[in-house]
Amino acid sequence: MSNVEFAFQWAFLLLPLPLLVWVFFPAAPVSQSAALRVPFFEQLSAATTPNKTKRSLFRLSVASLIWLLLVVAAARPQFIGDSISQPIAGRSLMMAVDISGSMQARDMVISGRAVSRLNAVKAVAGDFISKREGDRIGLILFGSNAYLQAPLTFDRKTVNTLLNEAELGLAGRATAIGDAIGLAVKRLRKEPEKNRVLILLTDGANTAGNVDPLKAADLAAQEKVRIYTIGVGAKERIVQTPFGPQRVGKNDLDEPSLQAIADKTKGRYFRANNVEGLLKIYKILDKIEPVSKDELSYRPVKELYYYPLSFALALSILLVLLKLIALGFTKRVHQKSEVL
Repeated sequence: MSNVEFAFQWAFLLLPLPLLVWVFFPAAPVSQSAALRVPFFEQLSAATTPNKTKRSLFRLSVASLIWLLLVVAAARPQFIGDSISQPIAGRSLMMAVDISGSMQARDMVISGRAVSRLNAVKAVAGDFISKREGDRIGLILFGSNAYLQAPLTFDRKTVNTLLNEAELGLAGRATAIGDAIGLAVKRLRKEPEKNRVLILLTDGANTAGNVDPLKAADLAAQEKVRIYTIGVGAKERIVQTPFGPQRVGKNDLDEPSLQAIADKTKGRYFRANNVEGLLKIYKILDKIEPVSKDELSYRPVKELYYYPLSFALALSILLVLLKLIALGFTKRVHQKSEVL
């Protein structure tokens, strides 16, 4: 019984209610008209008084028990089981995706077809998001400014949809890497320390924003946010010229800064020259950032109110049956008395 608790203990204050009603409210007068039909009523009453007293005491006891059972049911008894621990998976994983103008360069190939860097990121990152079951995923899009597109959520489908709907230049043509990191840290700082992760994808250098990327990385390190930076884009770009497409070796990617950001936050820097490389990076991320195994404890609760309620109903039916039997007996006595 040590595991039985009452959800509404105040209900026991109702126990003396019938006694208070009996004390402060007078009983309704009993009609004696039936005595006019019994010539020897006083003798019959005297003969049956002991039996009536016993029946009254019995009914009073049963009625009191019924009231007690109803009050117990109203108090809502519950059986509280032993504590059960269940493992729950989950990391707070924020993704910051560069949608500046340079992400339109078509130097990535999917199924033999040249696609823009952003489309390659959408294809690979979308698959990565869909597989992070149990993780809370958030999405930041940044260009000249950084915007929170999706807060941390278990709804991976919605995050994937928002990523696929991202358009080049929507946040401006420049690249504000520091602002994106700062916004991610702001969103992750309230999460458990071991689960704060930021994946930042960009193809350029910091050319806009109010926060220096390395200072933002220092802030992230203070807040225990691990940053995995991914440099996207081929080492050579194909540029259309009057003489046809030409390969250009120039690349604006600031790899030293991305490496420094990762080092400061105990993350890693990756270089994705093509879609295959991007796929490998996400596979590595799945290994180094597996789903966590936190535990959620709870105690199962079983409702017990229907037991006293059912017993009270059964006793009520018993009282009604006894009353009907007593009325039938009294009626037969009256009929015999009329004959006499």
